[in-house]
Amino acid sequence: MAEKDPRINHRIRAPEVRVIDPEGNQLGVVTLDDALEKAEDFGLDLVEVAPNARPPVCRIMDFGKYKYQQKKRSAEAKKKSSRVELKEVKFRPKTDSHDIETKLRHARKFLEARNRVKFTVMFRGREMAHPELPEQMLVECAQALSDVADVEQRPKMEGRNMTMLLTPGGKAPVEDED
Repeated sequence: MAEKDPRINHRIRAPEVRVIDPEGNQLGVVTLDDALEKAEDFGLDLVEVAPNARPPVCRIMDFGKYKYQQKKRSAEAKKKSSRVELKEVKFRPKTDSHDIETKLRHARKFLEARNRVKFTVMFRGREMAHPELPEQMLVECAQALSDVADVEQRPKMEGRNMTMLLTPGGKAPVEDED
């Protein structure tokens, strides 16, 4: 969404405008020529800040400085916003335990980077006969990552795949006090 720049100085089309000086005081409704003359007296630009008002509101300001501040504000807003991605970790029902540990390390990195992780177990042929084994495998994965993740969606079958969704969060393991 690219915002178009406000009209400045001679690009303003309205015959009369409401003018605000650099200190924020209203100078009232004046003709465009008078407003441009006042802006010139201050050595600044006349910037249309509210074009839809009747009459349009114009402010006397340094337009270059205004654009710079707008750019800084949008960069700050962009920096504060975060984009959560969905990362996928795939297994097979017969995936070896060492390979699972490696995939769990990758999933941990994804979760620590504040991304969601989708675990997928892909079935082929007769592997569909025992879905409880991969389901147990996914539950163990969720337990192994419980310190950095919460389960958003428990393991469930979707066609020939079983999926589970984890989101960043998690709670530190609670220790028993005996």
